[in-house]
Amino acid sequence: MTCLKSRFLSSILIVGLYGLYAPAQTNPATNSSQASSERDGQRDFDFELGSWHIHLKRRSNPMTGSNTWVEFDGTSVTRKVWDGRAQIEEFETDSNTGHIEGLTLRTYNPKTHEWKLYWANSRDGNVVVPQVGKFRDGVGEFYGMDTLNDKSILIRFIWSKTDTNMPHFEQSFSGDGGKTWEVNWITDQTRVSETSEKAH
Repeated sequence: MTCLKSRFLSSILIVGLYGLYAPAQTNPATNSSQASSERDGQRDFDFELGSWHIHLKRRSNPMTGSNTWVEFDGTSVTRKVWDGRAQIEEFETDSNTGHIEGLTLRTYNPKTHEWKLYWANSRDGNVVVPQVGKFRDGVGEFYGMDTLNDKSILIRFIWSKTDTNMPHFEQSFSGDGGKTWEVNWITDQTRVSETSEKAH
């Protein structure tokens, strides 16, 4: 029941969030025209394909007022699935305080022009509620809902610098319905050259 309730609330929340960012709707004929002319975003995550060095900064104890950060270094590898309509990323980083090994599944819906991003951590094997969104003007924004310390929160992913060999990612939490956001996870990537890969 808790799982179903969480999914139901997530669906309501995501629809509401998109209402804040979507263009104002007019008549059905105009909406149909807008839908048919909306940009196809199927290749928006192509920048992630390949191998990367990862530098991660993670806030300790988010949403508690803590400003202590832990830094990790590691690697990620992303490959496409379904001829590019989905991707799987394997992510692994280490610091002197711990180890993170995760997996991201990204799937694209050509009807809604939206991506869903699913994260799983090897620590517990759970696939979390997906972040849903799309890219506009080179920046990707994705939203979802989860719980932290038994409280409901909103989660926002932002991808930027995707037209470079050093894409930037930030995860933020909000405990007030999206009025304010606290960044708690920052990832900067550097592409591994083909020459480096062959050397190893």
